[in-house]
Amino acid sequence: MSNSPLTSPFTILAHIKAKPGLEARMQQDLVSLLAPTRAESGCITFDLLKDTNDPTVFVLYENWKDQAALDAHFQQPYVKRVLQAYEETLAEPIEVLSLAKIEPS
Repeated sequence: MSNSPLTSPFTILAHIKAKPGLEARMQQDLVSLLAPTRAESGCITFDLLKDTNDPTVFVLYENWKDQAALDAHFQQPYVKRVLQAYEETLAEPIEVLSLAKIEPS
């Protein structure tokens, strides 16, 4: 593929399911990522969405400049803190899709 996610913009969709009863804590943790992540130089978009039918389900919609930007994101202390909190709040492993945009030729 000519548009490798390693060197060009790409999208991440992360499906996150909180343990029942821990939805508010999960939401608080995820909201804490919004402002600092959006300020990162390689972040294009970083939005938090909540399933309207299941209060335990959240989705992160992310657009990154390149893989190096995403790698740098995961080194930030605020990200490491939330990843550590996942040990208590996640109901199941996070499902992650890494997507490349398709444009007409």
